[in-house]
Amino acid sequence: MNAFTSDAVIRINNLRKTFRNLTAVDDISFEVRKGEIFGLLGPNGAGKTTTINMICGLLPATNGAIDFQTHELKEVRSVIGYCPQENIYYPKLTCSEQLIFMAKLYDLPLDRCMNRASQLLDLLGLSEKSDSLAKNLSGGMKRRLNIALALIHDPEILILDEPEAGLDPQSRVLVRNFIKSLSGEKTIILTSHNMDEVDRLADRVAIMDYGKIMVTDSPYNLKNSVGEGDILEIEFIGEPEDKIAMMVSHLQQEYNIIRNGNLLIIKSVHLIDKIHGIMSYLKEAGLTIKETKLRENTLEDVFIHLTGRMLRQ
Repeated sequence: MNAFTSDAVIRINNLRKTFRNLTAVDDISFEVRKGEIFGLLGPNGAGKTTTINMICGLLPATNGAIDFQTHELKEVRSVIGYCPQENIYYPKLTCSEQLIFMAKLYDLPLDRCMNRASQLLDLLGLSEKSDSLAKNLSGGMKRRLNIALALIHDPEILILDEPEAGLDPQSRVLVRNFIKSLSGEKTIILTSHNMDEVDRLADRVAIMDYGKIMVTDSPYNLKNSVGEGDILEIEFIGEPEDKIAMMVSHLQQEYNIIRNGNLLIIKSVHLIDKIHGIMSYLKEAGLTIKETKLRENTLEDVFIHLTGRMLRQ
């Protein structure tokens, strides 16, 4: 077994997974540290879910190793709580019954099962639905119930695959705050293609694409790595290709520009002082602007810097 750093809980060593001619995870290595929220960020199909399915023991690795500090492999499942991307529940059981049944599978005493179920329902805003059948819950409530099911046995490691998928805005904030409250108490791995979600939650982030990990660092360091300056996003309405291309060619003489169809991403230091000149030029060029947005660097800008394309493409 490979040596761990003092605060490592999981170490992934040269992990690889192939399905016939498809390489879903391509020789990746990283550590997850005790008490941190570790984010796997990348577009759909990047290999995030395959990676965590191997960590959970749901898929065998083709090559490489997953080492858990202080735990034998036979004990790993008892220390991991897993919330999959798709909600899983028993439609004919109430919320409370779901949690008590799952707790019993982990051999928890009945009184602890009931107390733990009540506690989690309260923390996730489901107390009033305790006696409601799971099948009658809204999509957001089902998502919150699945997170509760992953935590029912009080695991040391919590793995969340797209935890905010399908949530309404109110539930999104509740779930995000709940996950953040577990930081330090539990080691959390979460996957997402939502850059804002990962930026708000994660202590460290690994950006994945085409099965590879491209970079790993804190969100702050990653955003600073793409250079100083602000971002101006400009979206046009139905302008001819040659007209936009000519405009981009002119602006590239002074600014760092990435184009995605009718969307321009312009980066520059002291950009706020230059917006008037940019907008005046676009107006003189006769371009119709749908929307403009001035913002700071995001994790998507890191992804663009690494791949030359947008995360949501």
